[in-house]
Amino acid sequence: MTEIQKSISKLEASVCPRGMKKEHFDYQHIIEDCYHAVQKMHLRGKVASYIPELARVNPDLFGVSLIDMNGNTYEYGDSRVPFSIQSISKVHTLVLVYRQLKSELWDKVNVEPSGNPYNSFAQLEFEKGIPRNPFINPGALVITDQIMSLYHDDKRTVLNFISSLCGAESVPVNKAVQQSEMDCSNLNRAVAYLLKSHGNLMHDIDDVIEAYTHHCAIEMDCTQLAKSFLYLANDGRCIFSKKNIIPRNLTQRINALMLTCGFYDQAGEFAFRVGLAGKSGVGGGVVAVLPGHFSITVFSPMLNEKGNSKKCMHFLEKFTTKMGISLF
Repeated sequence: MTEIQKSISKLEASVCPRGMKKEHFDYQHIIEDCYHAVQKMHLRGKVASYIPELARVNPDLFGVSLIDMNGNTYEYGDSRVPFSIQSISKVHTLVLVYRQLKSELWDKVNVEPSGNPYNSFAQLEFEKGIPRNPFINPGALVITDQIMSLYHDDKRTVLNFISSLCGAESVPVNKAVQQSEMDCSNLNRAVAYLLKSHGNLMHDIDDVIEAYTHHCAIEMDCTQLAKSFLYLANDGRCIFSKKNIIPRNLTQRINALMLTCGFYDQAGEFAFRVGLAGKSGVGGGVVAVLPGHFSITVFSPMLNEKGNSKKCMHFLEKFTTKMGISLF
């Protein structure tokens, strides 16, 4: 056995259950087991009622979909019910900006966990208009502002990009959800004005808010969303479009940001209990990746006090525990 082969074997052993080859994972059986185990917990939470249109969502919906590196799909429950991806869209918009600006981006937004709620701007004022990371609302507004500078038809660019990632499947925007968010955007407008006062927002505030809510109101189901994140488990290469989306080194940095900042002020707990890189949204979705293995999306609209889906967090903890896998 060559040194390279030995290294690969060690890596596979570190992320596979003892005695089990990764190609022998029975994903379907384990997904169904974890799904039913979570259902038996009778967990309750609250839908994101501060966005009136999201308050109408059936709180009992629960679905999961996993895509492996060969494009095989393993799903269960309400995996084909579309939902508003909300803050999960921040990963897609970040990638569009990051692959253009490279390291210049970090002059405008930092890469540190915030430790504060996603919509807080107390830190932003103290740190002179530089958001703590791209996944809190101030950071996402800066990213949206940059997209508007980099791309002529910015909203269409985002939709086309996501569509290409999940195999050219068309992804819609829920206009009712977007309008609902626009109607209750006072806090985000305040954040935008603060950013603009520090010279970290170039475009008209109303235009930025409109574009930002457009991204958040994109609707996808679990399978589409898992497909759209698979390239982050594959060194930046999309198996559906056969294209390299971002270089491997940028992929590693995106995954690092998801691990440390992807779950608002519960990111540390997610890393501790689940051990995957991922991103949540107040629409009830959670997407996560294990590089070299899979991407997985879980959906349940009932949120905990941190704004993360209660069932999804418990499902993923049970899933990685049962599989004996994590980034660590």
